[in-house]
Amino acid sequence: MFAKRVRHINRYREIAAALLSQGFDYIVEEMGLSQKVPYYQRVRPVFTENNTGGVGERIRLVFQQLGPTYVKLGQIASTRPDLLPPEIIGELEKLQDKVPGFPFEEVRSVLQAELGGTLEEIFQHFEPEPLAAASIGQVHQAVLKTGETVAVKIQRPNIAADIETDLEILYELASLAERRFHWAETYQLVDMIDEFAKALRNELDYTSEARNAEKISKQFINNPMIYVPKVYWDYSTRKVLTAEYIEGIKISKSEKLEQQGYNLSLLAERFAKGIFHQIFMEGFFHGDPHPGNVVVLPGEIIAFLDFGMVGRLSAEMKYNLSSVVIGLMRQNSDDLTKAIFRIGVVPDTVNRLQLREDIDLLQEKYYGVPLSKVSLGEAISSIFAVSLKHKIKIPADLVLVGKALLTMEGVVEKLDPGLSILDIAEPFGQKLLLERLHPKNLTKALLQNINDFGELFISFPQYFHELRSIVRRGRLHLEIAIPEIEHILKTQDRISNRLSFSIILLAFSLIMSSIIVSLSIAGQYSLLWKLPIVEIGFAIAMVMFIWLLYAIIRSGKL
Repeated sequence: MFAKRVRHINRYREIAAALLSQGFDYIVEEMGLSQKVPYYQRVRPVFTENNTGGVGERIRLVFQQLGPTYVKLGQIASTRPDLLPPEIIGELEKLQDKVPGFPFEEVRSVLQAELGGTLEEIFQHFEPEPLAAASIGQVHQAVLKTGETVAVKIQRPNIAADIETDLEILYELASLAERRFHWAETYQLVDMIDEFAKALRNELDYTSEARNAEKISKQFINNPMIYVPKVYWDYSTRKVLTAEYIEGIKISKSEKLEQQGYNLSLLAERFAKGIFHQIFMEGFFHGDPHPGNVVVLPGEIIAFLDFGMVGRLSAEMKYNLSSVVIGLMRQNSDDLTKAIFRIGVVPDTVNRLQLREDIDLLQEKYYGVPLSKVSLGEAISSIFAVSLKHKIKIPADLVLVGKALLTMEGVVEKLDPGLSILDIAEPFGQKLLLERLHPKNLTKALLQNINDFGELFISFPQYFHELRSIVRRGRLHLEIAIPEIEHILKTQDRISNRLSFSIILLAFSLIMSSIIVSLSIAGQYSLLWKLPIVEIGFAIAMVMFIWLLYAIIRSGKL
């Protein structure tokens, strides 16, 4: 317990130093990090004038300073444009896993502990130098005793414990931030950290990645043009992943591919179809198909690598996603609004009229633009950004679809700028629609609805009894919400005030008229206490009348 507390204190100190170095002094002060970090003022770095970057850039630099956990969290956060502003997303996308590899002796000890034998007993050959090193693990080339060449991914020693320490501190900081900052409460920082933490913990389990690889491999069992490396389960655990080693050309190396005689248009089409098949047909897709995770093999074969991040779509989510795409193609704001309401968790306070207006504005961006020029990924991400503005929660997997499509479109555009993504997507949308309208699926949906109504009917007496009990105890509260009620009440107040003012003016005028008539009958002057009462009253009445007239004209309701 004491050692854990010391680790936390040291980490708080590092976090405070990183925040201060990028000019986030107010966060350190407001969150009370000065109390958690002993003598933080003594280690306070200087935020120089040379550091003139925006908030997004400075957040990225803080993550880089804090090491692997924060780099990985930043990379995961960059896939969530529904949660973070575009300027921050753009900077987080620049985070790279450029970290030095760990010593070979540590590699040996992890392998022996996980696989239950010495390196020499398990492998015919094992390359000491890593092929690549990242924040969570590193990859080595090796040859099994049976002769297969494999890529072995080994998790960094103690990285899981370090990540858990960082996550515990992040939860504490997020809770504190929600109490201190309005923006943190608006973005629901604790929920955001919780979501990122789940994704990060999932990446720490290599058996999960292996299962993902096998599942996607089965999707293309009848399509030899898409390839996924074989997993060797006998040599894989939670901390070690052994898969078939393949050599190919990164799909982003268009010049090299062209020099070696590859058909770039065919590659672009196969890659796009491979992604669309995963998303729309299977509902299980590669969540990060960037060029480093996709290589080209001889015969224009597309090979997918690294399945640490995947997305899952239910049949309903696939249908709702297709509704969004159809709404975009038809430029129909009503269809898009309905699709958003089906997709997300909509708060009671959402302003439907304002949401519709924002969708109309988004549609204007694509008005008159040929469908072949529309970026499907960008359009979907923009719709989810509108949802974020109205605090509508979109499922993380659907947001990941937008990110995956954007990444895919970037690669396709480089390979074949003239290829229309929507033209490739259309047949998949048609298949999805036919699948939904299939008698078997319609019957299944009908039976499900009948079952739901049956449960509701059976439960009705219980609900009625509970309602009766609440009414008897006098605990029934009636709350009526009318849109724009505040504006209506303000308008009503102004009308009431003007009416009251007019009545007072009328009463004052009647009194003055009575005084003038009385004085005229009595044949006396209008002097009272040596003051010209009638003249003063007339002046006051004129001022009141002019003020009333000015207020009416100013309101534009003359």
